[in-house]
Amino acid sequence: MPVPPTGVRRARQLPFWQETILLVVAAVLMAVVIKAFVVQAFYIPSGSMEPTMRVDDKVLVQKVSYWSGDVHRGDVVVFDDPGGWLDPADTPPSSPVQGALAKIGLAPTGGHLIKRVIGTGGDHVMCCVDGRLQVNGLSVDEPYVLDRAATSDTPFDVTVPAGHLWVMGDNRGNSYASPQHLGDPDHGFIAESRVVGRAWVRLWPLGRAGFLRGTPVFDDVPAP
Repeated sequence: MPVPPTGVRRARQLPFWQETILLVVAAVLMAVVIKAFVVQAFYIPSGSMEPTMRVDDKVLVQKVSYWSGDVHRGDVVVFDDPGGWLDPADTPPSSPVQGALAKIGLAPTGGHLIKRVIGTGGDHVMCCVDGRLQVNGLSVDEPYVLDRAATSDTPFDVTVPAGHLWVMGDNRGNSYASPQHLGDPDHGFIAESRVVGRAWVRLWPLGRAGFLRGTPVFDDVPAP
């Protein structure tokens, strides 16, 4: 049997329970870092984004695209409530375990809103011309909208301030978004800093699981 060189000690192995604790701590720290910078789980609390999103859909929101703050028209984004937008009923109570898992990104999180970006900083957005939204003078067709006739229910004519967004739900007849908050102090505009990330993957239900694709309807909109 080989004899270890004189003066060389073998590293002392940690007891099993200590190794387990270290692995759990490392896994939690990794989950927290991933939630903070990469992806986070959310659930859809209402029908405001139907048919694109349905009540209780579970989605992953990726944050990488917005590390530089480059939000695009047509993106479906999750953002923090700017104040008074969120119905308390949209955040159902959860168990302590679910709450703890949500804090580290391992369970869907409530307390946020999800809408589609219609206008970014500098854009002139108005409703409506022949029942269609107009962005920077170009009328856009929106095939993702549940009831296109409902788009005209709340007319508006706004210019989006720099660093802000104009957002609307795909279910225009059942969505309280930027147009319905024109009278608020922020006039319905959402600060880009409130955006958590872009809806990326639907996890649940399994029959509708998959990647959430973007939309080309704003590709021809001219710069503001």
